[in-house]
Amino acid sequence: MQPAQRTHAFGESTIREMTRLAIQHNAINLSQGFPDFDPPAEIMDAAVAAIRSGANQYAITWGVPALRNKLAEHYRSTLGWDVDPDVHVTVVCGVTEGIAAAFTAVLEPGDEIIILEPAHENFYPTAIMTGAKPVAVPLQASAYRFDPERVEAAITPRTRAFLLNTPHNPTGRVFDEGEVQAVIDLVLKHN
Repeated sequence: MQPAQRTHAFGESTIREMTRLAIQHNAINLSQGFPDFDPPAEIMDAAVAAIRSGANQYAITWGVPALRNKLAEHYRSTLGWDVDPDVHVTVVCGVTEGIAAAFTAVLEPGDEIIILEPAHENFYPTAIMTGAKPVAVPLQASAYRFDPERVEAAITPRTRAFLLNTPHNPTGRVFDEGEVQAVIDLVLKHN
């Protein structure tokens, strides 16, 4: 069986390739989080207690109600948002699943999504799987700041989304309030 045509654009996983090279050269693998220490004892004890509590069945698909309620309350108390945990909160297994769900919800085939470079390796194939076209906008060297003018220059009539993740993956940079506001302003201007 031949793989689907859309998978031809994916290429090899950078993390997988770096792991292979680290093993081959007996090097320290910095491509993934491989800590050389255990999690804190309290975390491990809490995990064991949760397993022993008997709550070991599949949760409803949008997440455990108690967790969704806590998340909604957090956003109400910290940001003043009116968040309904049954309508506005979905708990996912990890960021890749969350990104895939978000992209699938907003992107149509032929849409464009602006992605800041460097970018996590899963952002591009996830966008491509929706039929969208990723558009790279490089961050400014050394400080990893983005230039709102460069972002605006990348916006076309087909632009449907702008991916801003903070802390930025892979750089770790936390975008400041001014940068976030610049994104909000661009979205409102071009929406």
